[in-house]
Amino acid sequence: MTANSSATPPELLAAIDMGSNSFHMVVARLVHGEIRTLEKMGEKVQLGAGLDSHNRLTEDAQERALACLSRFAQRLQGMPPAAVQVVGTNALRVARNAHEFMTRAEDVLGYPVEIIAGREEARLIYLGVSHTLSDDSGRRLVIDIGGGSTEFIIGERFEPQELESLHMGCVSFRNRYFPDGKITRKQMDKAVTHAEQELLNIRQHFRSKGWQSAVGSSGSIKAIASVLTSLRITDGTITLDAMMELRTRLVDMGKAEKLGDLGVRADRQSIFPAGFAILMGAFQSLQITEMTFADGALREGLLYDIAGRIQHEDVRVRTIQALQERYHVDQEHGSAVEHTAIAAWKQVANTWALNTAIDEEVLRWACRLHEIGLTISHSQYHKHGAYLLRYSDLPGFSQQFQRDLATLVRGHRRKFSSAIFDGLNPEDVPRLRYLCVLVRLAVLLQHPRNHEQPPEFRLHPSTNGLALEFTEGWLDERPLTLADLENERDYLAKQNFTLEVKF
Repeated sequence: MTANSSATPPELLAAIDMGSNSFHMVVARLVHGEIRTLEKMGEKVQLGAGLDSHNRLTEDAQERALACLSRFAQRLQGMPPAAVQVVGTNALRVARNAHEFMTRAEDVLGYPVEIIAGREEARLIYLGVSHTLSDDSGRRLVIDIGGGSTEFIIGERFEPQELESLHMGCVSFRNRYFPDGKITRKQMDKAVTHAEQELLNIRQHFRSKGWQSAVGSSGSIKAIASVLTSLRITDGTITLDAMMELRTRLVDMGKAEKLGDLGVRADRQSIFPAGFAILMGAFQSLQITEMTFADGALREGLLYDIAGRIQHEDVRVRTIQALQERYHVDQEHGSAVEHTAIAAWKQVANTWALNTAIDEEVLRWACRLHEIGLTISHSQYHKHGAYLLRYSDLPGFSQQFQRDLATLVRGHRRKFSSAIFDGLNPEDVPRLRYLCVLVRLAVLLQHPRNHEQPPEFRLHPSTNGLALEFTEGWLDERPLTLADLENERDYLAKQNFTLEVKF
């Protein structure tokens, strides 16, 4: 149970997808477990085009993005944090100053902003697409062409089976192959070949897996389907023959600005040839013969993810359980450590400003997984565990949350040094430092591994210290625990944190 699990489920949900090309927001109502869309908003921000030669977001690009978010923010006012998800994708994954922008975005929106990994983006896209399609049997291939990355998913019903995110998108391809808006045969051939090269790593595996139907999502594929309809080449179904004919027409047309005659919006004309080249490469590489378009995409997937958490169908819980099983974690011990840490957290949460659901979640899951590194080696297992959590693909988790989990596991034992917090944003360090102390204390009190209920103790927190008080006689019967606490006092002192033990 998380800190907000007993609250009344929110009536409205909202999701914002800060893509490399466009920002999208969707607001929906949750009715008897079903999502009913109320409003959609979208703006071409072209955040990816605002990356300079050093992969830093320019001030102009940030200002465009923040102006868009300020308009979105008005619609979000009054919604509880648990009902809103705001995520960034490829442009923010590669931007070296992403944190600076995220801080400004959070100030404008009033809600946390998270960056998701490519495969997590693919999972959410599939979730959004699958809920907009008929619940039929058989595998489906889903392709989503974004501004900076393209996601490929094979799944059945609501469950993805293969997830890939490739570093190619309509903004990056536009900048490389069609920067002046000219569409030449040579540049189109180069762009299609590049897309096929990117697909080499997944081509054989995806082909062998196979699918019964192919579905495209998001703006680039929607625009291609629309143009095929306008030209009366097909009824909107995208076929290989239709793509070949459209390729000839685009080269004959010669300029992206002429796409307006086919109904392509002005803000999409410059990236249309690039999106077409990526889809053409996918058709040829994966031997796709036919594709339909689906309205669902990342933002709808985010809504269903929020709804799942509200309805206690949190994919993150399944991810934690899968990690425990895959790495043979002692779940009974992890549970004992968790109960002890939560008993401590409840006493210090207000004083240390750790009273959010996210704080409780990261504490619980770090306790359950603190020994995950033992599957590699007992020596330095806290470091092995941190690496696994930081760099594994963990469905449901943002990059920041994985970093926080890794930090707590890295810092749960041995030296409590500044190196644990290297590379973190300075404003995050105090919070994670406090959470580390709670994990360390819980692990220490459960050191005997007899799975005792948390002992009766009282905590008296201060800004840089903690007084720990046990019931009379408890420590007298546990001299090893007392020795552990004395060692811990010395470890914490290295970080100017005082531990006082009263008994």
